[in-house]
Amino acid sequence: MIRLADRKFEPVAELTKFEKANIGAGAIVSFVGKVRGEADGKKVKALHLDHYPGVTEQSINDIAQQASARWAIDDALIIHRTGEVLAGEPIVLVCVASAHRRPAFEAADFLMDYLKTEALFWKKERLEGQERWIEPREDDYNDAARWRKE
Repeated sequence: MIRLADRKFEPVAELTKFEKANIGAGAIVSFVGKVRGEADGKKVKALHLDHYPGVTEQSINDIAQQASARWAIDDALIIHRTGEVLAGEPIVLVCVASAHRRPAFEAADFLMDYLKTEALFWKKERLEGQERWIEPREDDYNDAARWRKE
């Protein structure tokens, strides 16, 4: 399931629901990404995420389909914030259920790498006294590239 959320969500509650829906899974891996409070030595107040309705969801669905084709996973949940997200708040939740731990870990890692580089979002960081558009970092692209080598 893929969901864009325009307000704060509770990762623990979402993970609990996901676990109950996947009671027979041998492994459930989850990752919560939060807006960092610092960037380039400056205090971050918030991150604003714009998206193109329908298109952004499709880009995330394509990433999820790639993960499902690559690993034996039973289910995946991706919740991604849009709009204004304050420093310290959750911005993304990825949960993967599988019969075994390795496919769950690898699929969750893949999903995060591709969400950082391929999902269609426009991100503006709000710092003290300035705003700036941000792109994925070189490290983000390197992380995603490792999956293309296999």
